[in-house]
Amino acid sequence: MGKALEGVRVLDMTHVQSGPSCTQILAWLGADVVKIEAPGGDITRKQLRDLPDVDSLYFTMLNCNKRSITLNMKSERGKELFTEMVGQFDILAENFGPGAVDRMGFSWETLQEINPRLIYASIKGFGDGPYTHFKAYEVVAQAMGGSMTTTGFEDGPPLATGSQIGDSGTGMHAVAGILAALYQREHTGRGQRVTVAMQHAVLNLCRVKLRDQQRLTHGPLNEYPNREFGDAVPRSGNASGGGQPGWAVKCAPGGPNDYIYVIVQPVGWEPITKLIGRPELADDPEWSTPAARLSKLDKMFQMIEDWTSEHGKWDVLAKLNAHNIPCGPILSTKEIIEDTSLAENEIVVKVDHPERGEFTTVGMPIKLSDSAADIQRSPLLGEHNQEIYGHELGVPDNELAELKANGVI
Repeated sequence: MGKALEGVRVLDMTHVQSGPSCTQILAWLGADVVKIEAPGGDITRKQLRDLPDVDSLYFTMLNCNKRSITLNMKSERGKELFTEMVGQFDILAENFGPGAVDRMGFSWETLQEINPRLIYASIKGFGDGPYTHFKAYEVVAQAMGGSMTTTGFEDGPPLATGSQIGDSGTGMHAVAGILAALYQREHTGRGQRVTVAMQHAVLNLCRVKLRDQQRLTHGPLNEYPNREFGDAVPRSGNASGGGQPGWAVKCAPGGPNDYIYVIVQPVGWEPITKLIGRPELADDPEWSTPAARLSKLDKMFQMIEDWTSEHGKWDVLAKLNAHNIPCGPILSTKEIIEDTSLAENEIVVKVDHPERGEFTTVGMPIKLSDSAADIQRSPLLGEHNQEIYGHELGVPDNELAELKANGVI
């Protein structure tokens, strides 16, 4: 059985995280992704190294299943080779600063002339307007997209989330746009421009907070544990902020990740009262209904924590699940990387690398019944120069040697 994107070719000019996370998904879906790097390589090959003179985990975990070529886009011969490749590919993806590819001599209009079927995908920090030329990083996008202002505790500073919603989150949005453009091309025969801004992607992931901003104009947000409300949605700690209240409660022995997140649904209240040793609260009008509990969520979760703090989180998990109460233990990164179920689901996978040996990475999160993903290692710098320039573009060996000597590839 073939892969979902078998036959689709991607020219990958992306670097760091937001772009590579997008093109890696396309590669896992079966596209032939050719990563173009400057002769010095993607900067992340050398960033945050844990082993000397070996591609970092930063790079290897974001560039699986790709081929790598090197190309100096400032050289005339480099531009000629690039032009030839653009005509043979379906997708061009980049995440340079605004206007960078245009300055190389390849505006959208020029690219359309070279290949009218080309889908040109760009990831930027911001959309058109006053922020367009701002430099964007993961946490900058979180700051300006609505995440940081609503993350943290009421009496503390705004906080960044550990999940990479600015970079990888934007990459996933770009995947959706690219796939939609591919599908539309089947009907129109034309390529199109796909643009995703990091600020916009973060805001899309924070849409419930924008929902609550509008609800706030009609009065306090009763689902929040906050006592006072200003003119913006407040930080509310670990509160779910949704229709069913939730909180992270401490478990034994009290370590930094000895917590379990518990959701209290109406149907779950009675079994919870029995578990915590307070069965009388099930029928107490001061506690028996969601409306009665809403004004004292802090006291409710404190009572639950008084019980959970006497038990380990896995014991609490078993007891709560026995009553179908929604909950989940806080898993440390160590627990996640050692979780056998995640390995069996191939979302935590081990990959062999010719220089660093075996390493662990995140596998394909999207499962297709007829197109399973095979996770392959990331390419070495310029590993496929001969394959692509020589075999596919027909550049003679003597010219390849000259191009390498002159810093073109």
